[in-house]
Amino acid sequence: MRYALINPPWRFDGSIYFGCHERHLPLELGYTKALLEAEGHDAALFDTHAFGWSTKVLAAAVAGYGPDITVIGTAPTYLFWRCPPPELRVPQEVAEAVRESAGRIVLVGPHGSTTPRALLNKVDADAAVMGECEAILPRLAESRDWSSMEGLALRGNDGRIHVNGGPRAVDMASLPALRWPREVLHEHHHHRFDDGGHGLGAEMEVSRGCPYACTFCAKDNYRDKYRRRPLETVLDELDGLIEQGVGYVYFVDEILLPDGALLDALEERDIEFGVQTRIDLWKPDMLDRLGEAGCVSIEAGVESISDDGRDLLNKRCKLSGAQLRDRLIHAKKSVPFVQASLIDSGGEDLDAVERWRQEVLEYGVWANKPVPMFPYPGSPGYVHRFGFPDEKAWERAVSYYIDRYGEFSDIQEQQPLPLEELELPRPL
Repeated sequence: MRYALINPPWRFDGSIYFGCHERHLPLELGYTKALLEAEGHDAALFDTHAFGWSTKVLAAAVAGYGPDITVIGTAPTYLFWRCPPPELRVPQEVAEAVRESAGRIVLVGPHGSTTPRALLNKVDADAAVMGECEAILPRLAESRDWSSMEGLALRGNDGRIHVNGGPRAVDMASLPALRWPREVLHEHHHHRFDDGGHGLGAEMEVSRGCPYACTFCAKDNYRDKYRRRPLETVLDELDGLIEQGVGYVYFVDEILLPDGALLDALEERDIEFGVQTRIDLWKPDMLDRLGEAGCVSIEAGVESISDDGRDLLNKRCKLSGAQLRDRLIHAKKSVPFVQASLIDSGGEDLDAVERWRQEVLEYGVWANKPVPMFPYPGSPGYVHRFGFPDEKAWERAVSYYIDRYGEFSDIQEQQPLPLEELELPRPL
């Protein structure tokens, strides 16, 4: 069986999307390719974001390959599954461009995991995977009849969309150490702002999921339960990247937890890295070890400086705002760039927040002005405000966001558009 694995040519004009616009490795497609090839299938990665291809060039390449199944992502890699572009115009354009030669089209990503019917109503595809996709995609080759396959939403012969079960999770031990072709590696060092840096950049993961359930985080239907990859697999993949000239790795884990064995192994290697984590989970001595191991960038999810604000966000944080400040300042002693991410929860004393920001900024810790909180479908915050996501969940979230806030993050469009203006109309 021949699989075409497509990372679309992403663009974000008019979007509320606040993730990085640079190229990143499509980890989910990399794992899928390796698993498919291990089972004897032919799989080709069409990373159009990396190649700089238009949909026209992509369509010609896919036609030349002649796949039986074409997989299209709805978010730019796992790094951004929990904060994806709400709009589906790029996957729509890709599906339309390759439809004649694609075989059966399968969508993977957060949209199908949370709102599978809405996704298949908008994008001309045959099925959508709910949850993590690596385990289910090889199973699609076993039969032409997918009607009873768990974890799949599909368009039936009756024209209706059928949803089989719920989102799936992957056994992290089953995911191999990835090897990437040179042409998809990139110069970009994600979330790095110090003056140093050498070699290529890459992304990888040590774990998946998170043991917390903060209200703003869209992980309920994918990457929920916390699971680690075996350390030997992580180091095998990392060593392969280093051999290819990678000098900086960004760990895309939702929350990188303290791990002495991992830090020891990183310290032995010529690699620098960035992480996203919770600063309250790292004691001062472990922060020292993190810096000694080569960490040059920490994105710390603080979100709120007050006990009430953190309770409102269900952070389950045991440190006070002052203790969080001190922990961040300590981290800056050994890590060149430390960020405290703040969210506008709606219940903050903004004067107190600004005083706290100035305190950490004085020590070189960057703390953003609280960003408006987008109610992602798939997050507890969305359910609390609107109820369980339906077929208009993404439109509702974007409209609420635009109507409520007069200004946005400095990495967002300042005049984002409603979803109806960004997506292609598709007759049902």
